[in-house]
This record gives sequence, structure tokens and C-alpha cells, in this order.
Amino acid sequence: MTYWPKGYNGTKSTLQSRNTLIGNFTEKWVCDLLTNILPEDEYCIMQQAQIPAIGITHKSPADIVIATANKKVLMPDEVKLIFEVKMSLVWNWQYDETTGTIKEIGDYRTHQGRPSFTRSDSILKAIGKGIDIRVSNVKASKIPFIILGNAPLSNGFCKKADYLKNAGIIQGFWSLNPFPLNHGNTRKRSVKNGFIRMDNVDELNMRLNQLFKQDLNFFSGMENPKRLGQLIEIANREETYENKGLKFLNLLKGS
Repeated sequence: MTYWPKGYNGTKSTLQSRNTLIGNFTEKWVCDLLTNILPEDEYCIMQQAQIPAIGITHKSPADIVIATANKKVLMPDEVKLIFEVKMSLVWNWQYDETTGTIKEIGDYRTHQGRPSFTRSDSILKAIGKGIDIRVSNVKASKIPFIILGNAPLSNGFCKKADYLKNAGIIQGFWSLNPFPLNHGNTRKRSVKNGFIRMDNVDELNMRLNQLFKQDLNFFSGMENPKRLGQLIEIANREETYENKGLKFLNLLKGS
């Protein structure tokens, strides 16, 4: 038993819901899943990869990286997507030694422990990693960052997820568990898709392909309206919308 039922007051000896063993298992599970759905001649799925140029080193490697090169130490332009995995046990089971069977004790609603996607410390740590990547180097500006879980986000975190997606810090909180509760429905998505529950492999593949096809660019800054107007005016001299956008981004980065 991993979680103790709510109201239990006896002696406890409990495996944490997300320790090193569970972390490694869930990361490998994600690696295997992505390997099965993405074309192997185009993408390499790396666990515990390093991207030193954007601050992802051996001290704090990326959980999962989709890359175009098969190596543990990557350059930013070889990285298609970074995943932070925040999965934990969402059901509790008990083994009966006399019958040799396993029976369900309950889902995460009935236990004292909470899954990673419902805990503020876990969510804030993942957000912190996203911010650290974004501010590390301009070379990180084109790399999508997704936080993977297996439980729904709360109302408060959904609003934060929508804001962070809109700001470009992350590109989404994705849950890969279509049935986190054995009885009852859970949230499918947040208002602005900062959180999305993937209900099947096809949906996950579609979302990944959408990210790969977009030429995303993260940008941020704090300027007064006059200075922004000047940058827009300069960028507007370019002939195409794409060149106008790129010019504005370059001006903003250099301002």
C-alpha cells in the first residue's frame, strides 16, 4: 500500500507516491510510449538528457527530450521538445497473500497522499524549471516545454496553466491518463488549453505534430508604450508578416 486511507490513525510505514524508483519508471514509460508513436527515422527519445547551453546540465537533466540526434548531451537546435514528468501513483492496491490476488483499495480521492499534479510543491517546481529554461539563453526561445502528469489540475492551477501557456513559459500541462478515477469524470481541458487530458494515443500524436509544425518563438520584456511603438514602427518596414514578426522579436531581444 502506498497511500493510507483518509481517517487512518494507526502506525504508518508508507512508500512515497513519487520517489526515485517511481520517477525512473514513469520516465521510462513515457520514453517507450513516445518511441512507439513517433517515427524513429526523424526523432530520438532521450531520458535524462543534458542541454548545457540552456542550463540543463548533469546536475539537473531534462526528464525526457525529443531530439533529432541520438546522444545524451545536446545542442539547442537538436531539441524539438522538452518534457518534465510529474507522474505519481493515483490508485492504491493491496496484495492478498492468501489468495494471491490484488484488489483496489481506492483512487486518489480516498487517500491522505495526493498525486503530483494536485500538489503545489510539485507544480511550482515544474514551473520553476520552465522559467529557468526560458531565461537561460536566447537559444531556448524556440524549444517547447511540456509538463506531463497523470491526474487533473485543480481550478486554481488551471488558471495558472492558462496564463503560463499564454505567456509562453510552458506550452501546456498534459495528462496522459484518460481515466484517473475509477468512478466519475475528470477535467478534459482548461479554458485556454493550458491543461489538456489526452484520451488516446492518436490525440497525443496530433498535439505533438501541432507543436512540431509551429515555428514558435518565446519573447518577453518590460518596455514603456513609446519604446514599443518605436520597435513596431521599425519592424513594420519589412515587406512580409513573417519578416515583420522576426524583426520585432530581434529588436525586442536587443532592446
